Amino acid sequence: MSCPHLTGITLRPPTATQQVHKDDCTQCFDTPDQPWGIDVCLSCFNGGCDSPDRNHSFQHYRLSQHPIVLNIKRKQKPKKVREESPAKILKLSIPGESEADYYDTTTRVKCLACNGLELDKATPDIAEVVNGVLTALSSTKQSEVKAWEEEILPCEHTIVLDQDEAKVLADQELAHCSQCDLKENLWLCLKCGNLGCGRQQFGGVGGNSHGLTHFEQTLHPVSVKLGSITPDGTADVYCYLCNEERQDPNLAERLWHWGIKISERQKVEKSLVELQLEHNMKWEFSMTNESGEELQPLFGPGFTGLKNLGNSCYLASVVQCLFSLPTFQERYYYPNGDLPLTLDPANDLETQLRKLADGLLSGRYSLPPTGEEQLESPYPKGIAPSMFKALVGKNHVEFSTMRQQDAFEFLLYMIQTIRRASHQTHDADPTKVFSFVSEQRLQCLGCKKVNYKTDVQDNISVPVPVERLSTGSSQDNQDFEGVSLKECLDRFTQSERLEYTCQACGSKDGAVTRTAFKTFPEVLVVNARRFELVNWVPTKLDIPVVVPDEPFSLDDYFSTGLQPGEELLPQTSPPSDNEFVANGGILSMLEEMGFPSTRCEKALYNTGNSDPDAAMNWLFQHMEDPDIDDPLNIGKVGSNVEISEGSIAVLADMGFTLLQAKKSLKETGGDMERAVEWLFSHPDDDGSTPEAQSEHREVTAGDTLMPALFKLHSLICHKGASVHAGHYVTFIKKTIGEQPSGTANDSDWVLFNDEKVVRGGEVDEMKKFAYVYFFGRYRG
Repeated sequence: MSCPHLTGITLRPPTATQQVHKDDCTQCFDTPDQPWGIDVCLSCFNGGCDSPDRNHSFQHYRLSQHPIVLNIKRKQKPKKVREESPAKILKLSIPGESEADYYDTTTRVKCLACNGLELDKATPDIAEVVNGVLTALSSTKQSEVKAWEEEILPCEHTIVLDQDEAKVLADQELAHCSQCDLKENLWLCLKCGNLGCGRQQFGGVGGNSHGLTHFEQTLHPVSVKLGSITPDGTADVYCYLCNEERQDPNLAERLWHWGIKISERQKVEKSLVELQLEHNMKWEFSMTNESGEELQPLFGPGFTGLKNLGNSCYLASVVQCLFSLPTFQERYYYPNGDLPLTLDPANDLETQLRKLADGLLSGRYSLPPTGEEQLESPYPKGIAPSMFKALVGKNHVEFSTMRQQDAFEFLLYMIQTIRRASHQTHDADPTKVFSFVSEQRLQCLGCKKVNYKTDVQDNISVPVPVERLSTGSSQDNQDFEGVSLKECLDRFTQSERLEYTCQACGSKDGAVTRTAFKTFPEVLVVNARRFELVNWVPTKLDIPVVVPDEPFSLDDYFSTGLQPGEELLPQTSPPSDNEFVANGGILSMLEEMGFPSTRCEKALYNTGNSDPDAAMNWLFQHMEDPDIDDPLNIGKVGSNVEISEGSIAVLADMGFTLLQAKKSLKETGGDMERAVEWLFSHPDDDGSTPEAQSEHREVTAGDTLMPALFKLHSLICHKGASVHAGHYVTFIKKTIGEQPSGTANDSDWVLFNDEKVVRGGEVDEMKKFAYVYFFGRYRG
C-alpha cells in the first residue's frame, strides 16, 4: 500500500542551525531507550513519544498536520571501557563520540495519517532527510557544545607587545615572588621580567596578588604563569587589560627574551582551566551512613533525580526544592498529561515546566534498575533537564552557559521568570508563597521623628557573624564559633546607625534604621551569607549555623508600624525620573564591605534598590568598567532617549511585553545589557506607573497571622570554596511511601544528589552549613 501523504510534501534535511529533538520527547522525558522509542517529525524535527498511554507524537501530528515521522529506538550495549589519551588543552569542548559506541539503534519511517504505515527508508527523498536527522547534532548536544566551547584566543596586547631590554633572569630571580616569599602561583611579566604572585585561587592555591599590584603600578598588561609552561609551548597567559586568559602566539620567543628556554621547561602546576574543571568535579557528598553502609535508594513519585548535564547541579538543587512545594505541584503537575497546545513545545515555558513536574512527580522515571543496569548502579538514570535548561537560560549571560552558577542567584532568576510568565498569561502564580512585605523604620537622632517605608521581598539574606577560634592553623584552614539561626535573624533585624541629614530639623547627627516583617510569607527563603572578601574575591567561610528541628516563631520580628506618640518626618516628593535615592541600609552594608559609595549607588540603581546580594554581584561583574567611579548620572534617562525598535523587538522575543521593553530601555538610556538587568530586577513592573505595581503586590504579599511559626522544609547545600564552583545537593523532608525494600510510610530527610535519590545522608551536619534554607509556615 502506498502512502498518499508523501505527495505534495517537500522534506528537507535539517540545517546546521535547526534544532533536532531526538534525545527525548519535547513534552515528556521518554527517550529512544523506551520500548516505543521517539518519533522525530521529518517536517519540523519535533520529537514526540510513541507510547501507548501518551503518544505525544500523534498529538503533534494532529496540531501540525505533519504526518511523516522517523521512529528511533535504542538499546544500550554492554558497558565497555575506552582508553583515551588526553588532548592538548586549547579550548574546552565536548569531545566527539559516536552513538554507535554505546547503542544499537533501529529506525523506521512511518506515516501517522495512515495509522503508522511503514514507508521505505531507501526512497531517495526520504533517505536524504533520514540521514540528515541521524547525523545532525541533537538539540541537547547542540546546546551543550554552544555553551561549553570556550575559546582561549590572542588579543591585541599579546600580539603587539614591546618588551624591555633583554636580559637573562638568574635562578634566584625566578625562585619566588619579588615582593613576598611565595614560590608557587608565580606570574612573569613579559614586558619587564618582574615576577609576582597571582591572586588567591579557589581550592587553596596561595597568592597575595603582587602580580596584579605590579600591573596596577606599571600598566604592563601580559603575564605568564611559570609553573604552567610546557615544552610544546602552551602556558597560562593572562592579559590584565582584557581581564581574560589569552594566547600569546610568540610565547617561546618572548620567554627566550628573558633567558627562559621553553623546551627545557616542565609543567609543574595546574593551568587555570584544569583548576576550574578539577574543582567542579572533585566534590562528592557522602552516600554512606555512619556505619559505612550505602544509603538506601528511593523510588517512585517524588523521588526522581536529575542528571548532571555538566555543572548543572545548581539547577537541579533549586528545581527539586521548588517542585517539592504544594503550590508548584498544584500549578504544573497534571496526572492526566494535560499540556498546552503549541507547535513548538521545546520553546514554550509552560510546556517545559509541566514536563519537568511530570518527570519529577509521576514516578514514571524512578523505577528500580533491572538486569545489567542494576549491576552498573543501584540508582535510576534520572531525567535530563536539557530542554528546560536551554530554554530558561536562553539569552542570559550566565545561565545560558555550562559553567557552574550560584544556586541562590538561579533561584531568584527562576522566581522572576515564572512570575513574569504567570502575569503575562494571567495564570496562578506559584511564587506568591515566597512574597512578604518588609518595613524599614528610620528615626532621626536629632528630632526623633520617624519614617516608615515598605518593600515587597521574596527572601532574606542574613549575615552570619564571624567569630574565629584560635585553633585555626592557617587562613585556609580555620575553625569558627557556631551561631544560632536566631542570632542571624537578630543581626538581620537589629538597628543600624546611618549618616543622615534630617529635612525636618536640619540635624546631621544621623539616623537609626531597622528592618522587620510587616507581613509573613507562606515559605520563607533564607540565604545564609558566610562570605568575606579576600583580595577582592568573595570567599566562603564554614561557619556552623544551628537550625532548630522544631517550629520557631518570627513574632518578635514583626513590625508594628507607627506607634502612639511617634511623629512622622515630613513627606518628601517622590524622586523624579531623573533622581535616584539609594536604599540607606543596603548602601551602608556595601560601604562597610569596602566598596566606594559611588559604585554602591550604581549597583543599587541597576539591581532594583532592594537586594544586597544582587547589588554585590553587580559590583563584581562591573569592577572593570572604565566609568565605574564616575558619579551616577541618570539625567539622560527618560522620554528624550531614542529607543531602537530593534532593541524592543529583541526584548519582546525574550518574553517581555512592549511596555516592559520600552520602559526598561528608557530607564537605562537604551543600553540593552542594562535593560535586561533592569527587567529581571523589576519582575512585577508591567511598564506602567510603579505606584500601581507596589500597591497591588503589597495587598497580596503575605499575611499578618500570628503566631508566625516556621519549620525547616528543605535546604540547598554546597561544598567548595566558592558558590561558582564545587557541588550542590538538596535535602528535603518528605513522606516516604512503600519501597521495594519494604519500607513502610514514614517521614524522613531525603538527599537529592543529581540522579541519586536516597534516604537520610549527613543532613544534621549539612544543616549547619546550608547555603539556602526553605522554611514552611507551620500551622500545627
